[in-house]
Amino acid sequence: MSQAASTAPGVPDANRWRALVFIALAQLMVVLDATIVNIALPSAQQDLGISDGNRQWVVTAYALAFGGLLLFGGRIADLWGRKRAFVIGLTGFAAASALGGAATTGAMMFGARALQGVFGAMLAPAALSLLAVMFTDAKERAKAFGIYGAIAGGGGAVGFILGGVLTEYLDWRWTFFVNIPFAVVAALGAYFVIREPEGGRNRNPLDIPGVLLSTLGLVSLVYGFTRAESDGWGDSLTVGLFVASVVFLLAFVVTEARVKAPLLPLRVVTDRNRGGIYLSLGIAIIAMFGTFLFLTYYLQVVKGFSPIKTGFAFLPMIAGMMVGSTQIGTRLMTRVPARALMGPGFLVASVGMLLMTQLEIGSSYASTILPAMLLLGLGMGTAFMPAMSLATLGVEPRDAGVASAMVNTSQQVGGAIGTALLNTIAASATTSYIKDHIAGATSKSQQQLVALQGQVHGYTNAIWFAVGMLVLAAVIVVTLVNAGTPGSTAVSGSEEGAEDEVQVPVVAH
Repeated sequence: MSQAASTAPGVPDANRWRALVFIALAQLMVVLDATIVNIALPSAQQDLGISDGNRQWVVTAYALAFGGLLLFGGRIADLWGRKRAFVIGLTGFAAASALGGAATTGAMMFGARALQGVFGAMLAPAALSLLAVMFTDAKERAKAFGIYGAIAGGGGAVGFILGGVLTEYLDWRWTFFVNIPFAVVAALGAYFVIREPEGGRNRNPLDIPGVLLSTLGLVSLVYGFTRAESDGWGDSLTVGLFVASVVFLLAFVVTEARVKAPLLPLRVVTDRNRGGIYLSLGIAIIAMFGTFLFLTYYLQVVKGFSPIKTGFAFLPMIAGMMVGSTQIGTRLMTRVPARALMGPGFLVASVGMLLMTQLEIGSSYASTILPAMLLLGLGMGTAFMPAMSLATLGVEPRDAGVASAMVNTSQQVGGAIGTALLNTIAASATTSYIKDHIAGATSKSQQQLVALQGQVHGYTNAIWFAVGMLVLAAVIVVTLVNAGTPGSTAVSGSEEGAEDEVQVPVVAH
């Protein structure tokens, strides 16, 4: 794709640090997009005449395409080459963003969001797998994944600030157009700077049954949770989607065990370390995504913050993530086992969540929310950093794309589950609280107060559930993840039928 598109296997690429800048920029764009559109949604809905019943499709169309096609996107990266998939993903994402910004009808907007999801599903695994194959030295890998982890964790909160600024001072359309310069710079930089290591392609024929079954299974799962949030868990279509998801995903596992060239080689997920990483990350994201949503509503509806002020209120969490990822995680990853960072990281984040269970209408930002956000960010940043690195460590280059896709899949599915599940818990607790207390409210102001108290009661009930999720993630890590001891990192090899372990030397600082 450029004059020197690849490097010899085992030889570090001289441009790898410059390449990291463009990979990180692309990751920032994808993560920003997940939250920036939420801030702009009310304005876009009004301009395009989208009904309340259909507005969820602005978010759902993207989530379904992105979550459903991630494994396929990861396999395409392994087949075509990660650099090519990365550049095509960026170009397509920019074009879809331009279409969204120029949308004149609701249908055009939904189509643009679905296209963003399609190209995002190609872009995200390619970005992570490029890091995995370009940074092989343990010290360098720790630094690279520290930067990547901080962006992956903190970028969503930056989206709240940028979304608020663009919506308030320019127009909601700029929350889409802003992706274009990000994508153009990252694509041009990748084209001229990235040199993919040779011998990393997986040229086996595409597993079409695997593609269809995994896409149908993941789409059914994500849509099931999205529908449960709006129509209830007992809705017949919701139940049908969950049943279909289980059937499709079980058929997918059976297929992958039998076909010669599977879409997702089971060796990638049956390794106890990678399996533990995927599971714990997904569960931790369930807790985190739901809390993002509650805090946004709490600050804007209960405390009366503007969109911009709300965005800035999330800054301590970003700071905590940056410190946890680049300072604690990067410095200690080559000295202690991964679980000694991830387990305590999730527990520190759970203490931050625990503080948020004390929220009341009159709670002070400085004394309650600020320390909670710092601890949540610090813990998540510390845990994410070794997780991102370990999830792709020891895999054959030909499996790097699909192993990276599994990281993104666990996060995407975790986010969809978290939003729907925690929202349902909160709504149920709010309804129950208002029902029990509304009789004593005689004036309109008292009724409004009860309604606000009910909302906060709902949030804190759901946040208690999130605390439990983070503790569970820590338990999974301590139980399953045993790689990353000082001196060597043992991760099962992903060679076809290999039983040996790959020993990756770890260099201490």
